[in-house]
Amino acid sequence: MLLFTPGPTPVPESVRLAMATPTLHHRTPEFEAIFKETRELLFNLFATDEVIMLASTGTGAMEAAVTNLCHDTLLSINSGKFGERFGKIALAHGLKNIEIKHEWDTPATVEEVVDALKANPSIDAIAIQISESAGGLRHPVEEIAAAVKALNPNIMIIADGITAVGVERIDVANIDCLIAGSQKALMLPPGLAILGLSNAAIEKTGEGKGYYLNLASEIKKQKQNTTAYTAATTLIIGLRAVLQEIEANGGIGKLFCDTARRAKATRFALEALGLHSYPKTPARSMTTIDDENAKEIRDLLKTEFGVNVAGGQDHLKGKIFRINQMGLIEPYEMVAVVNAVELALAKLGRRDFDGTASRVFNEEYFKSILKKEEK
Repeated sequence: MLLFTPGPTPVPESVRLAMATPTLHHRTPEFEAIFKETRELLFNLFATDEVIMLASTGTGAMEAAVTNLCHDTLLSINSGKFGERFGKIALAHGLKNIEIKHEWDTPATVEEVVDALKANPSIDAIAIQISESAGGLRHPVEEIAAAVKALNPNIMIIADGITAVGVERIDVANIDCLIAGSQKALMLPPGLAILGLSNAAIEKTGEGKGYYLNLASEIKKQKQNTTAYTAATTLIIGLRAVLQEIEANGGIGKLFCDTARRAKATRFALEALGLHSYPKTPARSMTTIDDENAKEIRDLLKTEFGVNVAGGQDHLKGKIFRINQMGLIEPYEMVAVVNAVELALAKLGRRDFDGTASRVFNEEYFKSILKKEEK
């Protein structure tokens, strides 16, 4: 079975083997050396002033970001299930929440965010997804962050990069907190969250919020190559192996290029079959298709062709399917997936199978490589 859900993603064999080594105690020089090396590799990936690892899923990092960086009113951008979650976290902690809400295919705009800030001067933090995985949408986070900082540099920008970190290069110049989760582009099992922080965010966390998710406590300890509480030792060992694997495969820049061309080629291949891309601004992390036969296509992919892709949630359940593009994916695996979609459409009597999907994918994917070489 090919796993092509946008999280969890397949774990490379070399990483599984690294995590299968004997368990280390987290308060030992041996583990501290691994922790130090992993931190150094994360700084290269995040390009932020500080990085923190938490034994938590991505939602724990979202909660840590809100509780530590928002002390009054959160402006949350809701264009999907995970944007909605930020607002719920704020309300659960007694914070005020102002929400900009859109359909799950529609990104936020700079103008509406600026208007919300002008109308609500109590807002001290903004929470937004870079890639909203509920519908495969890409928000213009960098442009929004720049406009916000120009208006008020003290407002904290919290960017959920759980399906963006490791997918594309993110400009963090105006981002105060960048969040990642282990089971997405970092190709690990769930259970490890990472936050990249700006110096301004570090200063704000010094005011101290929470107990387990107190970022000030973690910053102090992690600078000493340990953690405030029990570290997720096996996952951190796996994370080091993942980052080393990325470097061995040509580095983070190559991973970004490969992901971009794979996402574009997949979208072109499926659109050549007459399918429709759902989001108005597609993220590179996944290819999302809305279709009246979305459920039937997804079922056929799994039962007939051994390809597991994700469906939709809530009002999009049975109306979309989402194909992962994150991680180290070989082109031939992606060809197998688009071929399977074409075969599923043939089974449904929608079109004859003629190899269009694989032809278009290969044309687009390898044409982009040649263009890069020509430059």
